[in-house]
Amino acid sequence: ALAGVGEEVAAITEQAMQGELDFSQSLHQRVGKLAGASEEVLASVAKNIPLMEGLETLIIELKKHQWRIAIASGGFTYFADHLKTLLSLDAAVANVLEISNQTLTGKVLGNVIDAQAKADCLASLQKKFTIAPTQTVAMGDGANDLVMMDAAHLGVAFRAKPLVLAKADSCITTKGLDCLLHWLA
Repeated sequence: ALAGVGEEVAAITEQAMQGELDFSQSLHQRVGKLAGASEEVLASVAKNIPLMEGLETLIIELKKHQWRIAIASGGFTYFADHLKTLLSLDAAVANVLEISNQTLTGKVLGNVIDAQAKADCLASLQKKFTIAPTQTVAMGDGANDLVMMDAAHLGVAFRAKPLVLAKADSCITTKGLDCLLHWLA
């Protein structure tokens, strides 16, 4: 919205989250709309990024019990890395925006973090931190999260799209993220 293309990007995002549009294709379309925008737009969004209800409580409680927590996002490293630092997360994986002379080029660098990349991230972190497969949990809200959720021992839909609600092991539809603690106790 700050770059003046909010409605166009939101429409493309919604199609991808409903599973109506290939994620990689939609990402390139959305990022292309940002060509020429100032990097200051990203800084402004990161500075004011709202945290989901219950997120901080969930992380604090999980960390007390030595859980490893990561973000595997179809969004951008600019925001995922900010949240990793802010919330003391163990890892953050997201797409890299190309920025040249403090201006977005409208391109994504490297591999797109799509559904399979998110599942691969889960497997990689499981191996890195020596986590038993039965101790993995993945939460998501869009079609791009389904492969990761299926790869986890527990796949939780959080305020998710109908397709995700239908395929998840468990669903949180009205409470905050910290509702997950009731299932893990």
